[in-house]
Amino acid sequence: MALTEGNAARPNPIRRGGRPTRLEAAALGDKILDVATALFLSRGFGATSIEAVAGRARISKRTFYHRFRDKAELYRAVVRRLLQHWLPEVEAAFEHPAPLDIMLERLAKQMLAVATSPEALALRRLLLAEAERFPELVEIAIEQGATRAIERIAGLLEAERRAGRIALDDCRFAAMQFQEMVLSIPLRRAMGFGAPLSETERDAWAQQCVALFIHGCRAGAS
Repeated sequence: MALTEGNAARPNPIRRGGRPTRLEAAALGDKILDVATALFLSRGFGATSIEAVAGRARISKRTFYHRFRDKAELYRAVVRRLLQHWLPEVEAAFEHPAPLDIMLERLAKQMLAVATSPEALALRRLLLAEAERFPELVEIAIEQGATRAIERIAGLLEAERRAGRIALDDCRFAAMQFQEMVLSIPLRRAMGFGAPLSETERDAWAQQCVALFIHGCRAGAS
């Protein structure tokens, strides 16, 4: 039967071979990183092989090497991706202006939720284990995590100081102390040095830290 305009053959939408599209390549890259993240966080760097990543991702080693030069490059990509994932969660605490105590309590709860999550704790252990081999990743973690939060907190405190509502000589130093006050003991306990705090206990801890910190900051303010 001859083909007419109405029943002309249409192109098959299913791709058969050839180079992957940009979306397919991105999806495959994400899949590799998902698999590598799970393996690195559960097994560590040394016990995770390229063969294991390729096998679980159901790709060939050749496909792997088209995207990553070696295991070290893959590890760096995993760490950077995790840090970028958590950054917006902490930044969200600064989105809606509020009185200082409310802002700090919101931030403290968010920092605790992120820092004590199983994935973040596993990354912390991994970074500590591989700090000598990958010192730049420790620096990135500090820069994108602790340092960024400290600068944002210091900005809040500086605005309050200029308004005469708190009395501080060094807002950045105070921001560093606030972060340590909030995170140090809960993190230590979450890492196995004591019983981990429950969500209710974390919230109460955040409230108590903020109350103590605000009381100290306001002492001597006009």
